[in-house]
Order: sequence, then C-alpha cells, then structure tokens
Amino acid sequence: MGQTLMQRLIVGVMRTNCYLVYKDNTKETLVVDPADKVEKISQALEESGLKPVAILLTHGHFDHIGAVEGLKKKYGCKIYCLDGEKEVLECADYNLSAMFSNNFTITPDVLLKDGEELSLGGFVIQVIATPGHTKGSCCYYFPEDRFLISGDTLFEGSVGRTDFPTGSASMLMRSIKEKLFVLPEDTPVYSGHGEPTTIGYEKQNGIIY
Repeated sequence: MGQTLMQRLIVGVMRTNCYLVYKDNTKETLVVDPADKVEKISQALEESGLKPVAILLTHGHFDHIGAVEGLKKKYGCKIYCLDGEKEVLECADYNLSAMFSNNFTITPDVLLKDGEELSLGGFVIQVIATPGHTKGSCCYYFPEDRFLISGDTLFEGSVGRTDFPTGSASMLMRSIKEKLFVLPEDTPVYSGHGEPTTIGYEKQNGIIY
C-alpha cells in the first residue's frame, strides 16, 4: 500500500498552503491548491522524485490557483474541483484575480459531486461540499489515513471570509457543523492558510461556530 506522506509549500502573496500528497512506494502525487510559483512547486516535486497525477482545488480564488495552468502544461495533470465552483474559476471577478492580480481564469477538467469518492494516486478521497467561503468550496477527506484538507472553509480557530462574491456566512457555518464536525474528533485538518488543527480542537475552541 505504501506510506502516505505530505509536503506543505507556502506560496504566493497570501501565503497559501499548497499540499503535495503521495505514497512513498509509487511517488504518484496529488497537488492540492497550487497557489503560485510554478517553479517552486516543480522543484519540490522533482527533488523528491514525485509524479503529479492530479490537481485538486478546494475552491477557485486566485490565491489558490495561480500555478494551475503552468503545472497542467508541464505535467499533463487534470484539474478537479466541485461542480459548483466552475463559474468562480471561469470568472475573473468571482475568482478575485480582477481585484488582486492579473485577470485570469481556469477551466476545470473534472467536475466533482458532493459525496463522490475518488481513486487517484493510490488514495481513496471523499469529496465534501462545504459551500460558504465560495458557493463551490469543498474539502477532501482521506478516510484510510483519516485526515482532511479543508481549503479556506476551516482554519485553526477561525473560518474563511464570506464577503467575496458567492460567499455566505450562514452556509459556511452550516457546512462546518453538518459536514465537518461529524468527522472523528482526532481528524487532522490541513487548512488553506496557517497551521494544522483538528476537528476536536475546533469543536471545543472555535470562536464563532
């Protein structure tokens, strides 16, 4: 089966966490939220002998997708996102690149459904729709290794903003309570910014849930 390993790269102006998730025996790698710096991400991949097989997006904001096209072109990876996020990715106003960066858009290759189970790179991955930060935000749960990649839905002691296009505070709170807080309390949570946390810690210490 191989051991699951993860590298975190902090890239871009918003110091976004890009995760490289892989099995040590195959080196097949999932690239989650490649925010920026194609060269830095490529260097990390190549120094560890990793083979990207998919790009997974938690949502479509510019600070999570800046290196997507460059990595797709270099490695031939398909781009995965929740079906509800296609409009955000394909609109420079919605993905905020029109406001904070050079206007750009991304066209996803594979649109995912809430509850869908993926088999990629030797992993089983459960897709959890968590609308609120954007209408098509999602989290990725790895049931065999029991960890969650949460994007900008849930942070250590906080949550993602909801005042950008397609955001909704009420939907975000409902997503966290109904979709994430039902996971085991010892589940590690790897967020889109900042340090890891756990489901149990956030249930006990989250300040605005």
